[in-house]
Amino acid sequence: MLEFDADTTRLLEQCYQGADITRRRRESFDRLRPGPGDRIVDIGCGNGLLTLELARAVGENGEVIGVDPSADMRGAAQERCRESSNTRILDGTADALPLADGLADKALSVQVFEYLSDVPSALAEASRILRPGGRLVLGDIHFGSMVWHSDEPERMARMCASWDRHAVHLDLPAHLPGLMRKAGFVVDGTDPVTLCDCELRPDGLANMMLRLMERYAVANGHLEAAEAAAWAAEQHALAQAGRFFFSVSHFVTVAHKPHR
Repeated sequence: MLEFDADTTRLLEQCYQGADITRRRRESFDRLRPGPGDRIVDIGCGNGLLTLELARAVGENGEVIGVDPSADMRGAAQERCRESSNTRILDGTADALPLADGLADKALSVQVFEYLSDVPSALAEASRILRPGGRLVLGDIHFGSMVWHSDEPERMARMCASWDRHAVHLDLPAHLPGLMRKAGFVVDGTDPVTLCDCELRPDGLANMMLRLMERYAVANGHLEAAEAAAWAAEQHALAQAGRFFFSVSHFVTVAHKPHR
């Protein structure tokens, strides 16, 4: 699993404001349809970027509650939202939300459920805190969709095999609609967000993953530091030669809690 410690929090703070991550976040925002006066729960709020964006949308008569288990992430979120009177940042996990039944009009989560060992329990919690008719939006990456060019495919395969260990579910979007229906939700649809980079843009998802994957592989002893560094160096060299290519798809699944 990827540890969201202080170093990772600083890296994500920088990268999450880039074009790719902003586009992914905006897709969830748009599908949630936040409105004036809504009470929204941001499950796994991280550094609070989406929390604050939602707070602006619901206005002073609404409320956005961010929940995250990482103290470092919560600290970043609290700092970001410190002047927003309609936000709260709470300690909690997706499968044990510190909130009352039927509290929320809407809830969402961006790239959190793929890290959960018990997705059904988290879906049950989301259902519990939503009012009847409440909307749920979940966004996760299908890592089986990733295409990443390298002139050293065996080394690339070793790096990808290392990264495969950072999450619990590598193909969650393929299973999520069925899991949501089993949890009692009505599924309204799934929208793909394909992120493609052929330049290694400084603010792109590929550049963020390049840094995270190298760090993760070495920290967990999956590859020697020299090999991981050579992998990263090759990607920069390919970019300089105009031969870089990366693509992956993020999927946003939308559902609502039926009226009983």
